[in-house]
Amino acid sequence: MNRRQFISASLLSGASLALPDEPPVKPKVRTITAFLKLDRARYREQIQGTLIMLRHAKSVVEAAGYPVETIRIATQPFPQYTRGLPPADVLRFFREYDALAIRESFIPNIGPAMLADGDDPAQAQMLGEILSATKSLKASLIVAGENGIQWKCVQAAAGVVKFVEEHSPGSAGNFNFAATAMLTPYGPFYPGAYHLGDGHRFAIGTEGANVVEHVFAQTAGNAPAATERLTSELTTHAVALEKLAQQIERETGWTYMGIDATPAPLREVSIGAAIEKFTGEPFGSSGTMTAAGVITKAVQSLPVKRIGFSGLMLPVMEDSLLAQRWSEGTYDMDGLLAYSAVCATGLDTIPMAGDVTSRQIERILGDVATLAVKWHKPLTARLLPVKGKKAAERTEFDDPFLVNTTIRELQ
Repeated sequence: MNRRQFISASLLSGASLALPDEPPVKPKVRTITAFLKLDRARYREQIQGTLIMLRHAKSVVEAAGYPVETIRIATQPFPQYTRGLPPADVLRFFREYDALAIRESFIPNIGPAMLADGDDPAQAQMLGEILSATKSLKASLIVAGENGIQWKCVQAAAGVVKFVEEHSPGSAGNFNFAATAMLTPYGPFYPGAYHLGDGHRFAIGTEGANVVEHVFAQTAGNAPAATERLTSELTTHAVALEKLAQQIERETGWTYMGIDATPAPLREVSIGAAIEKFTGEPFGSSGTMTAAGVITKAVQSLPVKRIGFSGLMLPVMEDSLLAQRWSEGTYDMDGLLAYSAVCATGLDTIPMAGDVTSRQIERILGDVATLAVKWHKPLTARLLPVKGKKAAERTEFDDPFLVNTTIRELQ
């Protein structure tokens, strides 16, 4: 009996799916994210103190067998700590902050440019300049919240995307920007991470597409069995990580806010490949929605303090298989929005032609915001138009986190 026959027989008989002599599959930790209330007058001292906590946390987590991909520092919305500075001084400050982050090997997030329609749209324009002039800074703009869709913010976010496309080297700056809808504070994943409080808090985000692929390879097509097995395996790791986070909280005095166990992919660690193990068909075929539902149900059943998206990520250009299938045309933006209704994270790293208009981007962001408000769930849009590129051409980003793919015609 071969491996697949063994799995099929086990599913039919109700026997345990555990296979002999298989090493345990562990997720990486994509991020340990610290939330800092930044004071511009003493930010260097604050950053060094935060890095002491983050590096200790990283050592604790890795000692338990969970590799940590990145450490990150997210602040309150940047207009709160640059208020009163002339634009040239704001840019100078963030160039210095960017250089500090690169030197100290952490990923910085400067929070949303606008929280609500009543905020100053000039801050969105300022953000476009910041993202075009720096390499590592991440940021966002909130286009929907508890009060509904914020249409002035939608318009401002579209303006940021077009400005950064035109002014950042290789149009790459939009990888660092997201329009977010219904995303609450303290989620650890970027670019949407932010907080509105006193800081001195941290959260954990996992990179667990490999765990999903391991489970789906053994439960192909069987949604009940896949849900049960995936919930069990993710629970094992989430509970272990939460115990480590509680240890870190006791040892450092930083408050633990929760885990976002959304199984983030990264290039060859592919959530698209995992889903294809379940369906047996190319991503986007019938059964993809079921697989999305299985993953979401498992993640949202975890008996830990959950935060952030806690669902499914389908970043087109951060996942090798998703990038390939995008080129092949097996799915499109409408399909991604449909999966987002079950609980993906919206439209993430979508390649676009450089001639996309601000109005077209506004309509796309409006769709994401509408879906988020309708189902009261966090969604984001990270759109990557490339200056000078047209539909049917390939992107040429030089970024270790991005997989180049074909630009598709907007419908």
